[in-house]
Amino acid sequence: MKRRYAGWRYRILTLAFLFILFPPILNLYFHFTFVQGWYQSLGIGRLWIVSPLEGLESLLISKYIYLPSLIGMLVPVLVALYLGRVFCAWVCPVSFLHETVDRLRRRLFGYNPVTWKDRLVFSLRLLWVALIGEFLLSMILGFPIFVFVSPPGLVGREIMLGILFHTLALEGLILPLILILHLFTRRFYCRYFCPLGGLLAFLGQKRRLKVRLRKKHCTGCGLCERVCPLGLPVSRGGSYSPYCWNCGECVDHCPTGALKFYWKRPYYLKPTAEGLRAQSGSPPRGE
Repeated sequence: MKRRYAGWRYRILTLAFLFILFPPILNLYFHFTFVQGWYQSLGIGRLWIVSPLEGLESLLISKYIYLPSLIGMLVPVLVALYLGRVFCAWVCPVSFLHETVDRLRRRLFGYNPVTWKDRLVFSLRLLWVALIGEFLLSMILGFPIFVFVSPPGLVGREIMLGILFHTLALEGLILPLILILHLFTRRFYCRYFCPLGGLLAFLGQKRRLKVRLRKKHCTGCGLCERVCPLGLPVSRGGSYSPYCWNCGECVDHCPTGALKFYWKRPYYLKPTAEGLRAQSGSPPRGE
């Protein structure tokens, strides 16, 4: 079976990873500063893109509205509103590491997501607990916790420390722990404990891009649910939930084509019954 979205997703994840890998090297040897930082706070020329979670966390703690930070959060917030958690599946460096581990397991040990069974399974609602708990704990301690221990941020920070200063931070041990947990349950951290994923899921509840299930084409084989990295009940509407990150894995594996990406139009662009009759040349009701 040709896995179209899986191939494109890994290519984009690789490019996104290289995008934070090369700037420190270019800065060290060529004094290239046009691109700076990583996905917590990424500068491209004069444009700064700020992670909405870290931005909100700093805002709640400092109680000071910093306009450049708000503007920097605008891009990821708009992406989440329209596309949902696509950052998690298509850009996040932690997802790149997960995908790389899966590909190595597939080649060396015959790993097959279709037959894989997750060992540690909890309620997906833990994601909301992680999000709320992170905000509350940061406000109680008066310290922006996720700014320093965010796994996506840790990847970029460890790369920078290793290249520029030839050292690694102790908090970087969080990353191998996340990868070890992934060996027991796919995307364990992403499913249950990533507050950034929780915030993007909250913002993307009314997203325009979704995976649609066409029930008349569905045979109930359950393959979509077995391959879903987040363990969502796809055949029971799981792809419409805020947890779905539009990775396309279920679409790739569906043998009948019952699952497709679709773009949901805003309500003001949806054709009304009167409009459809007018387009077809039928008279309005009552005539």
